[in-house]
Amino acid sequence: MKRNDPRMVALDALMACLEDKRALDEVLERDKRFGSLEPRDRALVFSITAETCRNLGQIDKLIRACLNRPLPSKEKVTRGILRLGAAQLLFMELAPHAAVSTSVDLARTRANAMAGFVNAVLRRLGREGRAMMPEQDGPRLNAPDWLYKAWCEDHGADTARAIAEAHGKRAPLDLTVAGDQVGWASKLDARLMPTGGLRRKQSGPIADLPGYGSGGWWVQDAAASLPARLLGDVKGKRVIDFCAAPGGKTAQLVAAGAEVTAVDLSEKRLRRLDENMKRLSYTVETVVGDAASWKAPEPADAILLDAPCSGTGTIRRHPDIAWTKSPEDPQRLSNLQGRMIANAIDNLKPGGILVYAVCSLQAIEGEAQLGRILKRRDDVTHMPIDPEEIGGLSELINEAGCLRTLPCHLAEQGGVDGFFAMRLRAQGEAGT
Repeated sequence: MKRNDPRMVALDALMACLEDKRALDEVLERDKRFGSLEPRDRALVFSITAETCRNLGQIDKLIRACLNRPLPSKEKVTRGILRLGAAQLLFMELAPHAAVSTSVDLARTRANAMAGFVNAVLRRLGREGRAMMPEQDGPRLNAPDWLYKAWCEDHGADTARAIAEAHGKRAPLDLTVAGDQVGWASKLDARLMPTGGLRRKQSGPIADLPGYGSGGWWVQDAAASLPARLLGDVKGKRVIDFCAAPGGKTAQLVAAGAEVTAVDLSEKRLRRLDENMKRLSYTVETVVGDAASWKAPEPADAILLDAPCSGTGTIRRHPDIAWTKSPEDPQRLSNLQGRMIANAIDNLKPGGILVYAVCSLQAIEGEAQLGRILKRRDDVTHMPIDPEEIGGLSELINEAGCLRTLPCHLAEQGGVDGFFAMRLRAQGEAGT
């Protein structure tokens, strides 16, 4: 098997993700082989690796059931090949003989001594695997113990179960348009969501969809589009978008008439934001800066801080997150988020508004931040969210008046990513 074969690329990406705890998107983006593949083969690589991660707990249990003895820990390559093969056999609509034969070819190239073993295990899985699957508790197996326990503590056992079930389904393609939602819904064969965006059941190549080249819309999860709306009317106002890349929320602010300064620590990510803004024909000031310390030349009317987080609210779209994050990450990131919130407040005008948001399901990164900042700072007040600000979706607002979306919300329409957002106002009168 050649080094640039799609399944070889998939194997290397999966191992980097599961063994080295690296984000799948990042691994694939840096792999020149992946970039040189035809669109169909790139889609295959992403599909195989994503479905393996989405169903990893079940896959590993199924593999163990077909072994006479545990696979030695040193056999990382063999384990990766078996995982990919099992995903193709049991969770994807790929021909069984192709799933087995390509996996054996992988083994001959990367772990030749184990090729016969891989063949035997996958053939047994092909015969017996589907009969074993109904006996598995898929949602529970496919969530790491520490993560599932945290969801139970933060949201209750029933909701934790619903979250895990939602993660077992592929997320639909959501788009945000600057105007004429009804017209674009017709052109894109999409439906209008109560959040104001559009949703397509089928994704396909993004660049092939009507309006991509002309900048008629941008990709953005339905829940991700809500935090920017909480700033209210921003027309003509100076708004800082902290941690702005890749620019979905930046685009919303510009479309609403704001004068936006997009700040991000990564110069590379800002270049991507610039590319996205050019496609949309939007003008934005970009600054390479640390949201925990960067100071604006003059205070802003409003600030949107979409802070770095564990990303557990996006597992539907990025199933590798469940396996690349550790129990220590939420606490570590919470500390960083606290510093960013404090700095954002310092960049506000009197009466200015800050919206803090994270795409995390962990309360330590979300709900707990409100109590912490109000305890530490007496120069801001909390502004509860009214359901009318988010399309009347009262179920997306928690008891404290903060935005809290979960993957199981709007389930009958395909669900949404998990987000938390709170709104603060700096003391003093606006314009003083």
